[in-house]
Amino acid sequence: MKLLHVDSSILGAGSVSRQLTAEIVAAERRLHPELEVIYRDLALEPVGHLSGAHLAAARGAAPETPDVGQDVAAGLAALDEFLAADIVVVGAPMYNFAIPSQLKAWIDRLAVAGKTFRYTEKGPEGLAGGKKVIIASSRGGFYGPQTPIAFLDHQETYLRNIFGFFGITDVTFIRAEGINLGPDQRAQSIAAAQNSIAGLAA
Repeated sequence: MKLLHVDSSILGAGSVSRQLTAEIVAAERRLHPELEVIYRDLALEPVGHLSGAHLAAARGAAPETPDVGQDVAAGLAALDEFLAADIVVVGAPMYNFAIPSQLKAWIDRLAVAGKTFRYTEKGPEGLAGGKKVIIASSRGGFYGPQTPIAFLDHQETYLRNIFGFFGITDVTFIRAEGINLGPDQRAQSIAAAQNSIAGLAA
C-alpha cells in the first residue's frame, strides 16, 4: 500500500497544516505497518505553474527550452505519484480564502484528460476513484457552513470538488480553524484536529 504525503504551507516548522499531516501519516502508519510513504514538499520543491509552453509540450511539441522539458517531466512524475497512491494526505492551509498557489500548481498537473478524468457523452467522468484523500485544513478564522463568512471558503470547497471531479469520493477533512485568534484558540483548534486524527483509526 502506498501513501502520498503532500505539504504546501510556506511557514515551515510554524505550520499547523504540516503538523497535522505528519500526525495523520503517523496514524496511517500505525494502521498499515507495511505502508510505503512518498513525500512531496511543494514549498521547498514547487511544481512550476502551467504556461503555454507547458501545454504545447504536453501536446507533443518539442519543449522550447531544457527548463520547460524538465518541468514537464516533473509534472508527469507528480501525476504518476498521485495515480500510484492508495492514500493521499494533503496539507492545505487557507491563504486569502483559497489554497496556496503551490498546491494549485500541483493540482493543475493532476488534472490531465485521459488520466484523472475524461469527457463522455454524459459529461465528465473521474478516472482516479478508489483512493482515500485526507486533507489537513488550517484556517486563521472560522469559515464553516454555519458561519457568516462561509461564502468566502474557496479552499475546502475547491478541494472537495476537484478531487470529486477526479472520481474520488472518500475525502476527509481534518480541520483546525481560528488559529490566528489567539494562543488559547489555536491550542484548542489543534487539539480538536488531533482528536479527529485519532478517530481515523476508530
